[in-house]
Amino acid sequence: MSTLEPRVVIIYRETRLNELKRRYNTLEQAKFYIEHLGADFQEYSDEDAQYASSLKLVENNYRTVAKVQLIERSFLPNFVFNNDEIVVVVGQDGLVANTLKYVKTNSVVGINPEPSRYDGKLLPFNAIDSAKYAKETVSGYRNYVDVTLASVNLSNGQKLVGVNDIFIGPRSHTSARYNIKWGNHTESQSSSGIIVSTGLGSTGWFQSLIAGAVGVTGNLNTELTHLQKGFEWSEDYLYFCVREPFPSQTTGTDVVFGKTSEQAPLSIESHMPENGVIFSDGILDDYIDFHAGLRADIGIADWKARLIV
Repeated sequence: MSTLEPRVVIIYRETRLNELKRRYNTLEQAKFYIEHLGADFQEYSDEDAQYASSLKLVENNYRTVAKVQLIERSFLPNFVFNNDEIVVVVGQDGLVANTLKYVKTNSVVGINPEPSRYDGKLLPFNAIDSAKYAKETVSGYRNYVDVTLASVNLSNGQKLVGVNDIFIGPRSHTSARYNIKWGNHTESQSSSGIIVSTGLGSTGWFQSLIAGAVGVTGNLNTELTHLQKGFEWSEDYLYFCVREPFPSQTTGTDVVFGKTSEQAPLSIESHMPENGVIFSDGILDDYIDFHAGLRADIGIADWKARLIV
């Protein structure tokens, strides 16, 4: 092997069983809690054992072709990746999406640890076959797809990136007040928030909004019907959808859905004195404040993630 030994970073997450043990201090107490609620503790044990086995198998197979480092997902925001590292994610689709926002242009390999349990739309590989494709992915013999990410730039300098989607709105179940500008259209609105979706996220949260809209309109809108299947991961645009816009003397409902692009950018100015937030990919814990006077410019990130297939 060359002196420039390939480097692989394997991203993993704690299982539900490990989280329970941390919460209740011991395995016995965790088991008592689960069984006291009438749930099957064996399911948690089986899931933990399968994940540990798959993770170890992937690690061993990649160690035959590269130098390997394991990183638990909670360390992702502060971990510095080298440009030449291959990033291998063992877990659910959400872990792949969470990883993509931090690795920049590093190639990412998504591995499904238990295909019978996880759908794996972002997990084209499985642990059992990792001996076969480990060398191919490290050597660059596999193809990859580009993944467009969404970005938010606030007027106070804060930034946020979303792999699946961006939410702009209230932190709790209240109304969001803001001014929305999309291309040449401007409107004051009151709603339960705005979802901005990437192609990767277009079969997730965004899909539920489309399904609801199609149900209400009776499938009359051709664009909505087309978007029921989502749109391509690499497209250089995003879609936005306003949730439950409220018409009044001071708020409108005309600018509630559309495609953003360089020609039709999206900008939101907050009119919320408190509880206004922006977060990405459904992770409220990573929110940034979006209070009155702040403006958020939403567009596509200046790099594309790379997912090996």
